[in-house]
Amino acid sequence: MAIHNLDRTLNLLSHGALELHGQFVRGSNATLLVRVSNNKEKCWAVYKPRRGENPLWDFPDGSLAAREVAAFHISEFLGWHFVPPTVLRQDAPFGEGSLQQFFQYDPDVHYFTFDARIRALLDRVALFDLIINNADRKGSHLLLDADDRLWLIDHGLTFHHEPKLRTVIWEFAGEPIPPSLLADVQALVNTLTNCSDQMDILLNLITPREVDALLQRARQLLEEKLFPEPGERRVFPYPLI
Repeated sequence: MAIHNLDRTLNLLSHGALELHGQFVRGSNATLLVRVSNNKEKCWAVYKPRRGENPLWDFPDGSLAAREVAAFHISEFLGWHFVPPTVLRQDAPFGEGSLQQFFQYDPDVHYFTFDARIRALLDRVALFDLIINNADRKGSHLLLDADDRLWLIDHGLTFHHEPKLRTVIWEFAGEPIPPSLLADVQALVNTLTNCSDQMDILLNLITPREVDALLQRARQLLEEKLFPEPGERRVFPYPLI
């Protein structure tokens, strides 16, 4: 039975038995398909163990799994709910790693093939990537499940305190950010500055300096009210899909 209730899904991902079923061979880091189950419920999930992360010059070793989880929480704090449920598991087969619910999808449907209905949702995705400082938003990191719902995946390269944004979504550059989205960003800032529980969640996943940088980026967006233009540095991921 597929699980759609968020609390139940997070509980299943956090405590269910894990059974390895395969490996996703594309990508530079170990990514495994697992079946998660308890007595009554089950789901598929993507498991990314820390020990399978290749070292990077600009991100701390072994930090990508926690960033995946932090991106899920920011999506929830914003009320946008487009990162699949994601937890950090200590007792996984190859040690600590992120565990994210997996949805069936068509790999031939992605950013570069979306129709007008889905493209109308992408300003929110672009804003999300600005907030989390996503250094790797490829076209294939946006997918549709069997119900045609948009999901965002692969958020290991996020939350750096230095500007790192690399994305395929630049069509909103220079445009005003819709007021409804600015209200959500303001609510995020209020949540993180006034609610210790939510702040503690982030501080258990990324560094205080990275949290401060996130808040600074959000406040700058609230002040300027515009999607920024690409700068002179490299702003597109490689490959694009």
